[in-house]
Amino acid sequence: MPNRYSWQAGVYVEAGRYRADLSAGSLKVTESRIIADLLLRGVDEAEWKQATLKNNLLRARNPETARRLARLIRQRLETTSPELWRMVRDGTMIVATHALLAAAVKHCYLLGDFLDLVVRDQYRRFAKALHKKLWRDYVEDCRGRDPQMPQWHESTIDRMRSSVFQILAQSGYLKDTRTMLLQRVHITAEVIGYLERNHEDYVLRCITIGT
Repeated sequence: MPNRYSWQAGVYVEAGRYRADLSAGSLKVTESRIIADLLLRGVDEAEWKQATLKNNLLRARNPETARRLARLIRQRLETTSPELWRMVRDGTMIVATHALLAAAVKHCYLLGDFLDLVVRDQYRRFAKALHKKLWRDYVEDCRGRDPQMPQWHESTIDRMRSSVFQILAQSGYLKDTRTMLLQRVHITAEVIGYLERNHEDYVLRCITIGT
Protein backbone atom coordinates (compact mmCIF):
# COMPACT_ATOMS: atom_id res chain seq x y z
CA MET A 1 0.00 0.00 0.00
CA PRO A 2 1.50 3.41 -0.97
CA ASN A 3 2.77 5.65 1.81
CA ARG A 4 0.20 8.31 0.96
CA TYR A 5 -2.47 6.11 2.56
CA SER A 6 -3.11 5.42 6.23
CA TRP A 7 -5.50 3.12 8.05
CA GLN A 8 -8.67 4.65 9.51
CA ALA A 9 -11.83 2.99 10.77
CA GLY A 10 -11.41 -0.04 8.57
CA VAL A 11 -10.40 1.74 5.34
CA TYR A 12 -7.26 3.22 3.86
CA VAL A 13 -7.37 7.01 3.83
CA GLU A 14 -5.40 9.10 1.35
CA ALA A 15 -2.89 11.54 2.82
CA GLY A 16 -3.95 15.16 2.71
CA ARG A 17 -7.40 14.30 4.05
CA TYR A 18 -7.39 17.01 6.71
CA ARG A 19 -7.34 20.73 5.91
CA ALA A 20 -8.25 23.84 7.91
CA ASP A 21 -11.55 24.29 6.07
CA LEU A 22 -13.33 25.00 9.35
CA SER A 23 -11.59 28.11 10.60
CA ALA A 24 -13.66 30.45 8.42
CA GLY A 25 -16.97 29.95 10.16
CA SER A 26 -20.02 27.89 11.07
CA LEU A 27 -22.99 26.95 8.87
CA LYS A 28 -23.97 30.56 8.06
CA VAL A 29 -27.56 29.73 7.13
CA THR A 30 -28.67 33.24 6.16
CA GLU A 31 -25.60 33.86 4.02
CA SER A 32 -25.83 30.38 2.49
CA ARG A 33 -29.38 31.01 1.33
CA ILE A 34 -28.06 34.00 -0.63
CA ILE A 35 -25.19 32.03 -2.17
CA ALA A 36 -27.51 29.13 -3.01
CA ASP A 37 -29.77 31.56 -4.86
CA LEU A 38 -26.83 32.92 -6.87
CA LEU A 39 -25.76 29.38 -7.80
CA LEU A 40 -29.29 28.35 -8.77
CA ARG A 41 -29.63 31.45 -10.97
CA GLY A 42 -26.33 30.61 -12.63
CA VAL A 43 -24.86 34.10 -12.33
CA ASP A 44 -21.64 34.85 -14.18
CA GLU A 45 -18.44 36.06 -12.53
CA ALA A 46 -19.32 39.74 -12.94
CA GLU A 47 -22.74 39.24 -11.35
CA TRP A 48 -21.15 37.19 -8.57
CA LYS A 49 -18.74 40.00 -7.69
CA GLN A 50 -21.52 42.57 -7.94
CA ALA A 51 -23.67 40.64 -5.48
CA THR A 52 -21.03 39.56 -2.98
CA LEU A 53 -18.60 42.51 -3.09
CA LYS A 54 -20.22 45.66 -4.45
CA ASN A 55 -23.73 45.03 -3.10
CA ASN A 56 -22.35 43.19 -0.02
CA LEU A 57 -25.37 40.90 0.15
CA LEU A 58 -23.64 38.84 2.84
CA ARG A 59 -23.33 41.98 5.01
CA ALA A 60 -19.65 41.36 5.66
CA ARG A 61 -17.51 43.86 7.53
CA ASN A 62 -15.10 44.38 4.64
CA PRO A 63 -14.50 43.13 1.07
CA GLU A 64 -11.90 40.54 2.12
CA THR A 65 -14.28 38.99 4.67
CA ALA A 66 -17.05 38.98 2.04
CA ARG A 67 -14.75 37.29 -0.48
CA ARG A 68 -13.59 34.66 2.01
CA LEU A 69 -17.09 33.88 3.28
CA ALA A 70 -18.60 33.68 -0.20
CA ARG A 71 -15.80 31.36 -1.30
CA LEU A 72 -16.23 29.04 1.71
CA ILE A 73 -20.00 28.75 1.27
CA ARG A 74 -19.71 28.25 -2.46
CA GLN A 75 -17.10 25.53 -2.04
CA ARG A 76 -19.33 23.75 0.47
CA LEU A 77 -22.42 23.93 -1.72
CA GLU A 78 -20.61 22.92 -4.90
CA THR A 79 -19.79 19.55 -3.36
CA THR A 80 -23.53 18.85 -3.72
CA SER A 81 -26.17 19.36 -6.41
CA PRO A 82 -28.87 21.96 -7.22
CA GLU A 83 -31.41 19.75 -5.46
CA LEU A 84 -29.70 20.44 -2.15
CA TRP A 85 -29.15 24.11 -3.03
CA ARG A 86 -32.91 24.48 -3.33
CA MET A 87 -33.33 23.00 0.15
CA VAL A 88 -30.92 25.61 1.44
CA ARG A 89 -32.60 28.50 -0.37
CA ASP A 90 -36.26 27.54 -0.04
CA GLY A 91 -36.45 25.09 2.86
CA THR A 92 -37.46 25.71 6.43
CA MET A 93 -34.72 26.72 8.83
CA ILE A 94 -34.25 23.14 10.03
CA VAL A 95 -34.16 21.72 6.49
CA ALA A 96 -31.69 24.39 5.36
CA THR A 97 -29.53 23.79 8.44
CA HIS A 98 -29.36 20.03 7.92
CA ALA A 99 -28.69 20.50 4.20
CA LEU A 100 -25.80 22.81 5.01
CA LEU A 101 -24.50 20.35 7.59
CA ALA A 102 -24.43 17.66 4.90
CA ALA A 103 -22.55 19.98 2.55
CA ALA A 104 -20.09 20.99 5.27
CA VAL A 105 -19.36 17.35 6.13
CA LYS A 106 -18.77 16.46 2.50
CA HIS A 107 -16.53 19.49 2.06
CA CYS A 108 -14.46 18.92 5.22
CA TYR A 109 -13.35 15.51 6.48
CA LEU A 110 -12.07 17.14 9.66
CA LEU A 111 -15.69 17.87 10.59
CA GLY A 112 -17.11 14.61 9.26
CA ASP A 113 -14.60 12.38 11.00
CA PHE A 114 -15.05 14.26 14.28
CA LEU A 115 -18.75 13.45 14.14
CA ASP A 116 -18.19 9.87 13.01
CA LEU A 117 -15.34 8.94 15.33
CA VAL A 118 -15.61 11.17 18.39
CA VAL A 119 -19.17 12.39 18.83
CA ARG A 120 -20.56 8.97 17.91
CA ASP A 121 -18.39 7.43 20.63
CA GLN A 122 -19.69 9.92 23.17
CA TYR A 123 -23.26 8.92 22.35
CA ARG A 124 -22.32 5.26 22.77
CA ARG A 125 -20.85 6.05 26.18
CA PHE A 126 -24.05 7.92 27.13
CA ALA A 127 -21.96 10.99 27.83
CA LYS A 128 -23.97 13.99 28.95
CA ALA A 129 -21.68 16.63 27.50
CA LEU A 130 -18.95 17.07 24.92
CA HIS A 131 -15.71 18.21 26.52
CA LYS A 132 -13.39 20.62 24.73
CA LYS A 133 -10.38 18.39 25.36
CA LEU A 134 -11.87 15.85 22.97
CA TRP A 135 -11.10 18.21 20.10
CA ARG A 136 -7.41 18.45 21.01
CA ASP A 137 -7.13 14.69 21.35
CA TYR A 138 -8.92 14.23 18.04
CA VAL A 139 -6.60 16.58 16.16
CA GLU A 140 -3.61 14.66 17.49
CA ASP A 141 -5.21 11.38 16.41
CA CYS A 142 -5.80 12.85 12.95
CA ARG A 143 -2.06 13.23 12.51
CA GLY A 144 -1.69 9.49 13.02
CA ARG A 145 -4.22 8.87 10.26
CA ASP A 146 -2.82 11.56 7.98
CA PRO A 147 0.90 12.23 8.59
CA GLN A 148 0.82 14.96 5.93
CA MET A 149 -1.72 16.99 7.89
CA PRO A 150 -0.48 20.61 8.27
CA GLN A 151 1.14 21.78 11.49
CA TRP A 152 -1.47 24.30 12.61
CA HIS A 153 -0.91 27.09 15.11
CA GLU A 154 -2.70 26.75 18.42
CA SER A 155 -4.93 29.67 17.49
CA THR A 156 -6.01 27.91 14.28
CA ILE A 157 -6.86 24.73 16.18
CA ASP A 158 -8.91 26.78 18.63
CA ARG A 159 -10.76 28.58 15.82
CA MET A 160 -11.56 25.28 14.17
CA ARG A 161 -12.84 23.90 17.47
CA SER A 162 -15.04 26.95 17.90
CA SER A 163 -16.46 26.53 14.39
CA VAL A 164 -17.08 22.81 14.88
CA PHE A 165 -18.88 23.27 18.18
CA GLN A 166 -20.96 26.09 16.69
CA ILE A 167 -21.95 23.76 13.85
CA LEU A 168 -22.88 21.04 16.33
CA ALA A 169 -25.02 23.50 18.30
CA GLN A 170 -26.68 24.88 15.17
CA SER A 171 -27.48 21.36 14.01
CA GLY A 172 -28.87 20.31 17.38
CA TYR A 173 -26.21 17.88 18.61
CA LEU A 174 -25.36 20.32 21.39
CA LYS A 175 -27.85 22.26 23.46
CA ASP A 176 -25.50 25.25 23.26
CA THR A 177 -21.79 26.04 23.19
CA ARG A 178 -21.76 27.06 26.86
CA THR A 179 -23.01 23.88 28.55
CA MET A 180 -21.95 21.57 25.67
CA LEU A 181 -24.79 19.21 26.60
CA LEU A 182 -25.34 16.45 24.04
CA GLN A 183 -28.76 16.02 22.43
CA ARG A 184 -30.25 13.47 20.07
CA VAL A 185 -30.76 14.72 16.53
CA HIS A 186 -33.25 13.55 13.91
CA ILE A 187 -32.10 14.71 10.50
CA THR A 188 -34.98 15.89 8.32
CA ALA A 189 -36.46 13.42 5.84
CA GLU A 190 -35.73 15.72 2.91
CA VAL A 191 -31.99 15.69 3.59
CA ILE A 192 -31.90 11.96 4.39
CA GLY A 193 -33.71 11.24 1.13
CA TYR A 194 -31.30 13.38 -0.86
CA LEU A 195 -28.27 11.65 0.64
CA GLU A 196 -29.72 8.18 0.03
CA ARG A 197 -30.63 8.94 -3.59
CA ASN A 198 -27.15 10.25 -4.26
CA HIS A 199 -25.38 7.41 -2.44
CA GLU A 200 -23.69 9.79 0.00
CA ASP A 201 -22.98 6.99 2.45
CA TYR A 202 -20.14 8.75 4.28
CA VAL A 203 -22.12 11.94 4.87
CA LEU A 204 -25.19 9.98 5.89
CA ARG A 205 -23.18 7.97 8.42
CA CYS A 206 -21.61 11.08 9.91
CA ILE A 207 -24.78 13.09 10.44
CA THR A 208 -27.05 10.29 11.72
CA ILE A 209 -24.92 9.56 14.77
CA GLY A 210 -27.45 10.99 17.20
CA THR A 211 -30.60 9.22 16.02
